[in-house]
Amino acid sequence: MAILINLDVMLAKRKVSSKDLAEAVGITPQNLSVLKTGKAKAIRFSTLDAICKFLECQPGDILEFRDEEGNVNI
Repeated sequence: MAILINLDVMLAKRKVSSKDLAEAVGITPQNLSVLKTGKAKAIRFSTLDAICKFLECQPGDILEFRDEEGNVNI
């Protein structure tokens, strides 16, 4: 998939556990795990908004686009 999820990187940078983020955002740890591993097919803007507020980051810090060769196109 061309969209990569860097949620684990942001969690490490902010020194926040997945459990704490799941509780703060109001989603289950299982659903957060699906999102972290890139297995999610979609994310609600309200969930992304809550994650960004809690981690004090931008959506681009969590979501990244790469083409089939792994290049970042800006």
